[in-house]
Amino acid sequence: MQIQANPATTTEHLRTISQLAHAIWQQHYTPIIGAAQVDYMLKKMYDINSLELQISEQKHQFYLFSLGNVAEGFGAISQTEPHHFFLNKLYLNPKLQGEGLGTQALNWLKTQMHQPQTLRLTVNRQNYKSINFYFKNGFVIEKTADFDIGSGYFMNDFVMIYRF
Repeated sequence: MQIQANPATTTEHLRTISQLAHAIWQQHYTPIIGAAQVDYMLKKMYDINSLELQISEQKHQFYLFSLGNVAEGFGAISQTEPHHFFLNKLYLNPKLQGEGLGTQALNWLKTQMHQPQTLRLTVNRQNYKSINFYFKNGFVIEKTADFDIGSGYFMNDFVMIYRF
């Protein structure tokens, strides 16, 4: 199976990302952080206005990942300084996980970076499946960090780094 990647540039693409995020997050994150925090974070980060702001103000570049004509995941990267990048998002339909498609998507995202030296990301410290995925793909834990995201919620994360 080969995943296809395309830039997400239209409002319809952002609607698809929002729908995918809701389906993936509710299944994957509810056991880790609970339904209330999942709902809060989806409203905060994945409504159309928030996605548009991430593109226009935070300079996130979004991509849709598809099998055939069906969108099955998405990713987003941003440049933090010359040659240094941040993986803002990488999500695939859980039914497709474990088939190498996440690695394909991650490797494709790396090709979109100009002369990269580092790629950082944050991942919940209890998200063992994702942490192991990133370990398998050459990332290491750089530090721990807690982010106050409002309404009494925190993201208790590892900051992981990949060096090119």
